[in-house]
Amino acid sequence: MVRNPSMKYRKLGSTAVEISAIGLGCMGMSEFYGEPNDDESLKVLNRALDLGINFFDTADVYGRGKNEELVGKVVRERRNEVVLATKFGNVRDNTGAWVDVSGKPEFVQKQCEASLKRLGINTIDLYYQHRVDPNVPIEETVGAMARLVEQGKVRHLGLSEAAPATIRRAHKTHPISALQTEYSLWTRDPEAEVIPTCRELSITFVPYSPLGRGFLTGSIKKLDDLGANDYRRNAPRFQGDNFERNVQIQNRLEEIAREKKCTPSQLALAWLLAQGDDIVPIPGTKRLNYLEQNAAAVQVKLSPQDLRRIDEVAPAGVAAGARYPEAGMSRVNL
Repeated sequence: MVRNPSMKYRKLGSTAVEISAIGLGCMGMSEFYGEPNDDESLKVLNRALDLGINFFDTADVYGRGKNEELVGKVVRERRNEVVLATKFGNVRDNTGAWVDVSGKPEFVQKQCEASLKRLGINTIDLYYQHRVDPNVPIEETVGAMARLVEQGKVRHLGLSEAAPATIRRAHKTHPISALQTEYSLWTRDPEAEVIPTCRELSITFVPYSPLGRGFLTGSIKKLDDLGANDYRRNAPRFQGDNFERNVQIQNRLEEIAREKKCTPSQLALAWLLAQGDDIVPIPGTKRLNYLEQNAAAVQVKLSPQDLRRIDEVAPAGVAAGARYPEAGMSRVNL
């Protein structure tokens, strides 16, 4: 694996694989955050590798397969530079509506083979169950994932939004290398039980939405800053009084960022990196300037005093509103 001296690297679980301390979430390149621009996204993907960001994150449902196809174009050309993660488990219909979660063994096999075809590669480095299926024992789902490892189609396994008890049961079935859950300065819930469980089992913790779905960048001050089709308009934290309260928190974090001579995004990412060497955030972006800012966050040093100040401004539970609408919240921490 190629290393860049300007980037820092961390181990993937208990494996020998090294991943960049900051990864790249690819979801927004194909859906949810405004209109896609594949040409610009391809530039971002290639530039990320040039910067030493070798950990790419996608999923079969992002763009209903189109994101895997997009990411695959770069991965195929630079395969030895990429640790590629993708996910299965969420089910959408032809309209894009979210209709189900499946962890059935036959579904696991089918989805993996479809992802490999879209990506145009032979092996997925890290294969996550995107959401836990409450109707299928986790041992059955992870058992099917383990068979993919035996078949050479997958190298390592991960879970997303799984509860501590589920993580433990899964890990007994086959070693889990990574656990992905939302974690940031406005979503600190995993600190109570999930992160300690991962540490006990030597599982890398991968925070998604580490910039609060863009809120912690400081670029969203009013709802009109979001496009008409931006899904965040339906997220509780971006609505009404919740939005106004959250803006006040972000204003205080921006003050600290100015004093540290870094961007608000860099402050948020540096804070995550300071929480432990087993934490690897995957901020998403489809713009080169934001990508380069995010990569440079590994150079931001936070003192114990800085961390105390940040904790005072953004303690656990500070964000106003749930992180998903009710239907989305019903699918997490299972």
